[in-house]
Amino acid sequence: MRRIRWRSFLVCFFLLNIPANLAFAKGSACISCHTNVTPNIVSDFRLSKHAPNGLDCSTCHGSEHTGPQDVANVKIPTPATCQACHPTQVEQFSKGKHAFAWAAITAMPTIHWQPMALIEGQKGCGGCHKLGLKSEQEIAQLKQDGQIFGVASCDACHTRHTFSKAEAQEPEACETCHMGFDHPQWEMYTGSKHGVRYMLRREGVLPETAAAPKCQTCHMQQGNHEVRTAWGFLAVKLPIDDPQWAADQALILQGLGVLDPQGNPTARLDAVKAADMARLDAESFQKERERMVQVCTQCHSEKFAGGELAKGDQMVRETDRLMAEAIQIVSGLYNDGILKAPAGSTASYPDILSFYNAPSPIEQTLFHMYNEHRMRAFQGTFHASQDYALWYGWGEMNTDLVNIRWMADEMRNRATLVTPTTVLPTAAGPLGSLLGSLQNLKR
Repeated sequence: MRRIRWRSFLVCFFLLNIPANLAFAKGSACISCHTNVTPNIVSDFRLSKHAPNGLDCSTCHGSEHTGPQDVANVKIPTPATCQACHPTQVEQFSKGKHAFAWAAITAMPTIHWQPMALIEGQKGCGGCHKLGLKSEQEIAQLKQDGQIFGVASCDACHTRHTFSKAEAQEPEACETCHMGFDHPQWEMYTGSKHGVRYMLRREGVLPETAAAPKCQTCHMQQGNHEVRTAWGFLAVKLPIDDPQWAADQALILQGLGVLDPQGNPTARLDAVKAADMARLDAESFQKERERMVQVCTQCHSEKFAGGELAKGDQMVRETDRLMAEAIQIVSGLYNDGILKAPAGSTASYPDILSFYNAPSPIEQTLFHMYNEHRMRAFQGTFHASQDYALWYGWGEMNTDLVNIRWMADEMRNRATLVTPTTVLPTAAGPLGSLLGSLQNLKR
């Protein structure tokens, strides 16, 4: 009787573990080889949710690679590969800003000047901007160049081969990209009360039930993989009712190359739209703002939440005032022939997306003012980081503007030219033209 019971137990145990056994049986050739060649890949896969659910190596990598002689036949997973089992998450991801990361970096005007190792090799901007949808042609070119990473996108947060949901739910998963020069959200968050409380709760200093938001709490509500913000990465939006602010944003749009000197949309507008880097209608901005208020009101009153977010809006407006003056000063130097306009450009405005390739100290200062210090000022405000909002952001912007004024005066004195009066463009002209063009593009 006992033997029968033990046999029954063993049979049941085996049946319950059939998926895992089958998975490794199917992939036995892969497992036996890669246990020696890449043992940690095998151990990570065994730790994943994929292994005990009947998936094997060929599920994602195909079955055309059988040995060292045909490594080139390995299928590189794409979001479509993940979509077979995770359709909701991939659909959400495809609508969000992360999906446009590759489009955003490839749209930069001087990105092709960078060493291959930094972009395609992913040791610079490409290390984060690899996250993003790519065409079949782009994937084929990356494979041809031996750059197979960044094709899947999902593995930027759910790292290979464990593909852990728990890992992707921790704020450290965001740290790799959201830190450093132009978007140090990790530093802002970890120094804020939100980040400090989360770390203390995780260490057991605060109880598990204590309110302590992490990145995903605010930016991935209910696990939504869309990940969007009201202002977008560039912190420009349409329309703006305040005439001065609208005029300042028009100048910034000209500095970004989205508007030409006459205030008409340029071809770069399509790239900005495609990469979802700005909010180009009131509805899309308000939708994201309301979504964030819903998150904030889990811990704060609606009045408090709205007031704090309004402070972030105010900082965007204040930084735009400083940026507009700086752009106008450099533009005046172009117009008066004191400073050479960007190579191959007919524009009379600096291209602040040329980044560190700006050819003169005053243009380099303008680049830092926009891409580093303006970003820190408004992002620091939204992330409740006092030092980043003030000392690393707003304060540095004021220092930049002082230096730009001083350098411009020195350049004019050396050129012995009289500074002409430069007229600030009106909001109605360029913004109205831009709105009209957007309507046509939507059609």
